[in-house]
Amino acid sequence: MNAAALRANELRKLIAYHNHLYYTDAAPEISDRDFDHLLQELRRIESDHPELATPDSPTQRVGGAPIDGFQTVPHRIPMLSIDNTYNADELRDWDRSLRKLLTPGERIDYAVELKIDGVAMSITYVNGLLSVGATRGDGEQGDDVTHNLRTMPDVPLQLKTDQPPHLFEVRGEVYLTRADLIRINRLRSERGEKPYENCRNLTAGSLKLLDPKQSAERRLRLFTYALGVVEDVPIVSHRDSLALMAKLGFPVNPHTEYRDSIEGVIEHIATWNTRRHDLPYDTDGMVIKVDSFAQREQLGTTSKFPRWARAYKFAAEQAVTKLVRVEVQVGRTGKLTPVAHFDPPVRLAGTTVSRATLHNAEEMTRKDIRVGDTVVVEKAGEIIPQVVRVETAARTGAEQIFDFPLACPICGAPTRRDAGSPFVVCTAPRGQCGGQVKRQLRQFARREAMDIEGLGEKLIDQLVDTGLVQSITDIYQLDRSKLLSLERMGEKSAQNILEGVTQSKDRGLTRLLAGISIPHVAESMADILAQEFLTMDALATADETRLGQVEGVGPERAKAIREYFQSEAIVNMIADLKEAGLRMTEEKRDTSANAAAVGGVSLQGKTIVVTGSLQRYERNTIESLIKSLGGKPSGSVSKKTDYLVAGEKAGSKLDKARELGVTVLTEDEFDQLIGKHP
Repeated sequence: MNAAALRANELRKLIAYHNHLYYTDAAPEISDRDFDHLLQELRRIESDHPELATPDSPTQRVGGAPIDGFQTVPHRIPMLSIDNTYNADELRDWDRSLRKLLTPGERIDYAVELKIDGVAMSITYVNGLLSVGATRGDGEQGDDVTHNLRTMPDVPLQLKTDQPPHLFEVRGEVYLTRADLIRINRLRSERGEKPYENCRNLTAGSLKLLDPKQSAERRLRLFTYALGVVEDVPIVSHRDSLALMAKLGFPVNPHTEYRDSIEGVIEHIATWNTRRHDLPYDTDGMVIKVDSFAQREQLGTTSKFPRWARAYKFAAEQAVTKLVRVEVQVGRTGKLTPVAHFDPPVRLAGTTVSRATLHNAEEMTRKDIRVGDTVVVEKAGEIIPQVVRVETAARTGAEQIFDFPLACPICGAPTRRDAGSPFVVCTAPRGQCGGQVKRQLRQFARREAMDIEGLGEKLIDQLVDTGLVQSITDIYQLDRSKLLSLERMGEKSAQNILEGVTQSKDRGLTRLLAGISIPHVAESMADILAQEFLTMDALATADETRLGQVEGVGPERAKAIREYFQSEAIVNMIADLKEAGLRMTEEKRDTSANAAAVGGVSLQGKTIVVTGSLQRYERNTIESLIKSLGGKPSGSVSKKTDYLVAGEKAGSKLDKARELGVTVLTEDEFDQLIGKHP
């Protein structure tokens, strides 16, 4: 072996050693700069001697070229769900059920682990080298995401042993730290993009990226907690399996403990109910497992779950505080949304909560929420803050019913609440309320619509407040001199914004419709309308009868769309956008069974249930979209359900889907499934 080969081999071992110390043991011995020097030296050697590059080299973690789509791979052993419990009595019942299946008086040792709120993963090694990593999927098969796992420093590219087993499969949870979520959201906010709501959704979305370089930027992490298929590995307990995984270079959560009674388990769980918020990552419960593999074999599984394991789900945290003020925000369609401000702020699910939306006038009346009230606050799904109830017994008489303003707080136009409507709205004509204009511009410029890079919230506020932009069409009249007149605007930033504006002209009809704030038209309905009419002119001149023939468009929606396009302001806006050179057509998409496979996934014959409150889709529009791609929307979850699309406040359907092992998708994951906005 020549000197270059010897040095390359030495560097790989050194880098792997320091990587393990940094990411797994959290005990680095060298500085980041020294580590980078080692990596750069190895890159130089492999560049000068390409024959020395190996698949397990740490230089390969940056990722290769984007893949075309996801392949589905079967799991050698099904990845079963774990049944949930929610209180101590249910754990005691479970313990009693196990003892009935074992020898009377037989001791049971339990492993008690944190339930990491991430994405379940199977990672297989062949002859010690990383072979394939796959998501849980439906438990029987999942998506091959090896290209993204290779970018994760927690995932060994090669097992730390000179005598690796031929086949070795580990299972674990891929997750994101809250610090990295904050880092990513700070960058998105600077670009004017919508921040991600939580670590788990961002983790799932990152694993679904086709470009591994983008995934690498997210800094995903891994904890391994179980073995799958292994060959010639003599282990007899869960404790042994964790020790083996740690020895081979896998990160194992340090907080796993063991108890010899269910009462000991319950006591230990109680200590984590608040301690968990001090961790750098999210957890949503504990997992309790029988330690002995022999006992697991004897206990077996049901058709859905292993009998030898249970998940204990933490209850949603609640806190009591004062509602001291209600602020009104004006939306893009003029709706006034009340936002509660709390004093003191409260700590919930690891974050400080100082405000929460009260939704609308009807909701405030229903809950009898008043300024000055003592209120109970929780995070729905540990994500969205909400006022659960008012402690009316704490009222002193000084509390005041909130009256919505008679004039818009932004433009001063009269406000109105129509009979039967929960919303108070600003009555200013379109384009004459600065609050509405700002929201409309944010809607128009966002990534899911016209995707205008650099046109974020702060810049939009500047443009509207200075009078440079008073409507959507004014965006296309911006030039270098106008942008440079803004405070803290540099040459490079101005050029990037102008390039983004120019590029947006060719987004097409679907994304244009998603951006121009048509009542009752979110992204999915924009797609349906674009596919139905193909041109803006055809849609804009369609009467209510013709609109009502479109799947998912009922009488109310047809009327609203027709009235929108009949408005003089909209007619003028569309004419101006057309004159500015925007493409207002869409290509007809082939929705046959073969063409329904978008991004490697087909909805043909798939049964899909939608539940909870979705941010971008209305229920009938997402179901219409599912139908257009060959799928079958359903109102109930069963063994025949292929996917459950779950929004906020998803309830019993989500619980049942988890019980049955049905694949649960967020909105982002659904969009990725059907190939939208890759």
